[in-house]
Amino acid sequence: MEKTVATEEREGEDAEQVVNPWQVSAKDGGKIDYDKLIVQFGCQRLDEGLIERVQRLTGRPPHVFLRRGVFFAHRDFNEILDAYERGEKFYLYTGRGPSSEALHLGHLIPFMFTKYLQDAFKVPLVIQLTDDEKCMWKNLSVEESQRLARENAKDIIACGFDITRTFIFSDFDYVGGAFYKNMVKVAKCVTYNKVVGIFGFTGEDHIGKISFPPVQAVPSFPSSFPHLFSGKDKLRCLIPCAIDQDPYFRMTRDVAPRLGYHKPALIESSFFPALQGETGKMSASDPNSAIYVTDSGKDIGSKIRKYAFSGGQDSKEKHMKLGANLEVDIPIKYLGFFLEDDAELEHIRTEYGAGRLFTGQVKDRLIQVLTEIVERHRRARAAVTDEVLCLRLLMDMQYTC
Repeated sequence: MEKTVATEEREGEDAEQVVNPWQVSAKDGGKIDYDKLIVQFGCQRLDEGLIERVQRLTGRPPHVFLRRGVFFAHRDFNEILDAYERGEKFYLYTGRGPSSEALHLGHLIPFMFTKYLQDAFKVPLVIQLTDDEKCMWKNLSVEESQRLARENAKDIIACGFDITRTFIFSDFDYVGGAFYKNMVKVAKCVTYNKVVGIFGFTGEDHIGKISFPPVQAVPSFPSSFPHLFSGKDKLRCLIPCAIDQDPYFRMTRDVAPRLGYHKPALIESSFFPALQGETGKMSASDPNSAIYVTDSGKDIGSKIRKYAFSGGQDSKEKHMKLGANLEVDIPIKYLGFFLEDDAELEHIRTEYGAGRLFTGQVKDRLIQVLTEIVERHRRARAAVTDEVLCLRLLMDMQYTC
């Protein structure tokens, strides 16, 4: 059963782990317990039945992120599939808070998966760049936030979305008109006590933070984009995102029926671990904790060999006897995200776990996989010049569903 906002407020005080859009931490610095998180948030486990249904409805093999449980939880995804099966369209909404010059691989995960959903279901997509949010949370100037948004937009475009079905916008450039009207409607439905209970704001937070949640909420409503969805106010919305964004949309789902809209559906991912170990989500503040799309092949090799935490044993003899601890091994976890071949992944897991493959061999394979992904992305991004970016934004404004 989905938790109400009031229930979330009460339970948040006693939570052993903290997961929200700005902080991810587990009890005693351990791993995030996703089973507990599902119970705490009141979302649903994404089960095999739903994954098989996606394959049947789209005629495509499930994405590797579905097959391997990277996207593991949902809210009303079954209702999206019900509507699609009836012949009704929906649209996708995802976003990026531009706080760094370049994206790391963890940032790419929701965009890679969203591209799969767009291609599989052939539906429109809106991508929000929350440059205003990062200006307020990261103490960036308005101008720097806008610059980072443009740079991040190039990486997003390089992911290869269907340009005839995709609208990318920054809040600084777009908020106004129908979008702002919906923001005001949402703001009037959420009390100060509720927003403090959901997001944990304190008396030391400036009012910009407290007023921001409606900005991220209203792309869930098709009437926020009259140039895209005119006359289609009942169009359903599906949001692929990491589970730390769930608080925004618990609030949104609480408000939506009062405004005459469908509750947005969500499909939510686990966190991509840092190279040093799986203790939360990856941090962009430590360049050695992540592989960036700007890293060279040499950089990738150096980072994986030096920093990727290994579950292998500390001697060859011991490793051959006991094998690797796959539960803590970061190279295995990264291969689980990015190695497409299920049979090869299972072979590596089996041999490494039995001590017949060594850490260096597993890391070498991971370096090959990640280097191919990053080099492919770099080539695509190089084609997105400032001129192409401006043209894309102009083309997006002409898009109609």
